[in-house]
Amino acid sequence: MQHIAILGATGRMGRTLIRMLSVSGNFTLCGAAVEAGHPLLGQDAGVTAGLDALGVALTSDVAEAVAGCDIAIDFTLPVATSANISACVAQGCGLVLGTTGLDESQLAQLHEAGGTIAVVYARNMSVGVNVLTALARLAAGTMGDDADIEIIESHHRNKIDAPSGTALQIGEAIADRLGRRFDEVAVFDRQGTKGARTKGSIGFSSIRAGSIVGDHTILLAGEEEVLEISHRALDRGAFARGALRAAQWLEGREAGLYSMSDVLGF
Repeated sequence: MQHIAILGATGRMGRTLIRMLSVSGNFTLCGAAVEAGHPLLGQDAGVTAGLDALGVALTSDVAEAVAGCDIAIDFTLPVATSANISACVAQGCGLVLGTTGLDESQLAQLHEAGGTIAVVYARNMSVGVNVLTALARLAAGTMGDDADIEIIESHHRNKIDAPSGTALQIGEAIADRLGRRFDEVAVFDRQGTKGARTKGSIGFSSIRAGSIVGDHTILLAGEEEVLEISHRALDRGAFARGALRAAQWLEGREAGLYSMSDVLGF
């Protein structure tokens, strides 16, 4: 039985994770952290997730939340990432990190943490999305030199970053497969008169509307045919299930920085 801490326990992903792990039979909730000043501080994490009491009180002390836990799962915001990584390293607690929008210093800290603890970092924990990324690499390697590549993503109205971390993950995988520098071929803005499409570029389009959980489509358009590869998330449980799969995979794993590709054996 793995002992799991949830960082960001009252967020949409946090509550989903608590509900899912509580019925899995493989995990037990060990700690639950929220930001300082949260109105639910001190309440039972199970109750705040819509369950019976689980005997774990919400705390703003991340070190307290992860102490004695095997793995912490973090779907908070980038502003909390550095402190969460530091707490996990100090407590010797493994980390599954799904926060998007990390800056270069945070990514460097994550790599450093991998020298001490086992970490899985992915901008999307969904198993299906990671299969989609692998298929995008395959498709790009087969027809990418002759096709125009576009990535279209749609999310709910409250998502604050664009393009999504998942779209960037897919674009980076495609660029890597084609031997291109991502920062040189990615096109995020086509407003106004930009001229003809640059050969070899990878275009991104973002939609923010309603309560869309997350849709991603890769379009490879040639002269005679168009290939579209798509994934649609129907519920946030897809991300939670992938994160729990990553946590289970980390059990007994040596220190290192791993990806969902490692978890899934790609």
